[in-house]
Amino acid sequence: MPCYRCGARQTDPVRGASPWQRGVRQESQVLICPGCQRLHDLDLDSCATCGSTALICRLGEVECRSCGAVRMARATLGKPAGAAPPGLSAEVEAALNRVLGRA
Repeated sequence: MPCYRCGARQTDPVRGASPWQRGVRQESQVLICPGCQRLHDLDLDSCATCGSTALICRLGEVECRSCGAVRMARATLGKPAGAAPPGLSAEVEAALNRVLGRA
């Protein structure tokens, strides 16, 4: 999954914690690269209980990592929460073709 702001892709991780950050934006899990984390306006969703942007979205729920509040994710733009971004299936297919040596 690329950085939602600049489109940079993660490389193979090195030992230790990843410098990439997770967040929730418009009810979908997103990744934020180290460069974009320096920006002050990341436009991430925030917790209705404590205001934190340390949210994770999984299995149709959004959970705040700061206070533990959990709520159901809402569908946006007619798509289910957590729907893959446009073009992702084509990228995955191309990657599988490269790895499996398909033409």
